[in-house]
Amino acid sequence: MTNFSYFKRIFHGQHLSSPKLLVLCSLSGGLIAYADSPSDVVGESKTSVNNQIETKRRKRVLVLGTGWAGTSFLKDLDISTYDVQVISPRNYFAFTPLLPSVTCGTVDARSIVEPIRNIIKKRDGEIKYWEAECLKVDHESKKVLCRSNIDSNLVGSNEFSLEYDYLVIAIGAQVNTFNTPGVLEHCHFLKEVEDAQRIRRTVIDCFEKAVIPGLTDEERKTNLHFVIVGGGPTGVEFAAELHDFVHEDLVNLYPSVKDLVSISVIQSGDHILNTFDERISSFAEEKFQRDAIQVLTGHRVLSVSERMIDMKAKSTGQNVSIPHGMVVWSTGVGTRPVVKDFMEQIGQGYRRVLATDEWLRVKGCDDVYALGDCATVDQRKIMEDISTIFEAADKDNSGTLTVEEFKEVIEDIIIRYPQVELYLKNKHLFDVTDLLKDVNGNDREEVDIEGFKLALSNVDKQMKSLPATAQVAAQQGAYLARCFNKREKSKIEPEGPRKFGSDGRHDFRPFQYRHLGQFAPLGGEQTAAELPGDWVSMGRSTQWLWYSIYASKQVSWRTRFLVVGDWSRRFMFGRDSSRI
Repeated sequence: MTNFSYFKRIFHGQHLSSPKLLVLCSLSGGLIAYADSPSDVVGESKTSVNNQIETKRRKRVLVLGTGWAGTSFLKDLDISTYDVQVISPRNYFAFTPLLPSVTCGTVDARSIVEPIRNIIKKRDGEIKYWEAECLKVDHESKKVLCRSNIDSNLVGSNEFSLEYDYLVIAIGAQVNTFNTPGVLEHCHFLKEVEDAQRIRRTVIDCFEKAVIPGLTDEERKTNLHFVIVGGGPTGVEFAAELHDFVHEDLVNLYPSVKDLVSISVIQSGDHILNTFDERISSFAEEKFQRDAIQVLTGHRVLSVSERMIDMKAKSTGQNVSIPHGMVVWSTGVGTRPVVKDFMEQIGQGYRRVLATDEWLRVKGCDDVYALGDCATVDQRKIMEDISTIFEAADKDNSGTLTVEEFKEVIEDIIIRYPQVELYLKNKHLFDVTDLLKDVNGNDREEVDIEGFKLALSNVDKQMKSLPATAQVAAQQGAYLARCFNKREKSKIEPEGPRKFGSDGRHDFRPFQYRHLGQFAPLGGEQTAAELPGDWVSMGRSTQWLWYSIYASKQVSWRTRFLVVGDWSRRFMFGRDSSRI
């Protein structure tokens, strides 16, 4: 009876509180199965699955740019935990330090570029890439408006928008013309691979035009006068490469005009390579003098026309005009229009460059980060928090700070304010407690708030903006990738310094740039270098160090072999002078 009542409830449509399976055994040995699965249980199951899917939805990380910062970020990011999308108008990564070599055919343009799709396909996971330009960042709606620059004759719309949870701006910067008349119309730049290729074609054109019959010597000299505006590393290296190209290759192909070629470097400062050690700057100027490269220091360019460049000598105040066949403008970088528009949205319109905090997060935006040349790290001054630091260190609230109390917080202070370490180094202070000594250098067991302020009053003078170099951008990209990889773990186990003025610690240590040295190739197989530890090296041996480091820093084995092959080809056969 019990079984019959059970079957009766089933066939009369009465739902059971839980799913059940009924198995009937027939006389012939067959099986008849009946399963009861209530609709409410199914509904609950679907809801649970949907909740799990929503919970597991990966955060969208949108990266703008495939330069040093963007590529370094993509290579180190754990893409298994994020939905990564990349937007860039160029579908490759370029090893920009070798652009001066491309201008003269020492290295081929394709040898220093790696397709971005080759880089991302090596990662375990999917990274979506679209070849397009970012037109606008809508901070409020977390959207980015993009436009493809691919041939408009193809079907389909070129404009589209993308949403993001985290935005990484790494689009670099544009050339800074300082609003000098005629620069955009009559000067070459050296920021992109296409710029280097155009310069190379123009150099060949100048020589081909100079040997045409019927020109006067003055016209030939004008066509063969190459002017570089800017005495920084890029301008100096290009001048050296051009000198070698002319005197090692082109004079043999154009012997009739070999005595008419001239190269000039215009620098507004008192010395070229003024960011390097003084010994390197002097060595470079002496080297250029031996090579008959004219260095015009203390001259500011006023305007550039099709055949003349006007400048003002600071020493005399007189205006000087010189003819030219080609001008290369290499005087620094400026902010791109799309970044300027974004700065207006977030209240940074008064700045010249996008500002981030020490964790590379754009100030005023929790989910937007900026790397490389398009941004600057706005390091917080220690004097802005000096009272808060004193209160945190003064555990017994005595109004004075003992040496032991100071030692307990100094590590966090150095991490949070890296200018403290620079100050200690520059003042040759080997013990941090030396900061608490009085004006006569005597030890003090304790200091009050005024004495503490006086001890650290000069620390902030050590603050310097980071240079707009590939080295900085690459380190920032790798740092931000590590932060993203540890984002969840750091919420439980923060690794940063303590928060002065509040409880707890920062999730991550602030970004700290490690200067690994810099090179300045000067032509004639001679290079100058600043190396870690305040070492300075100059000469032919440094050139071979330059070869080895630049080869090892290539982004792939393919480009590494191509670059070394180009160097070997140049040694054996010289540079190619065809206009391609």
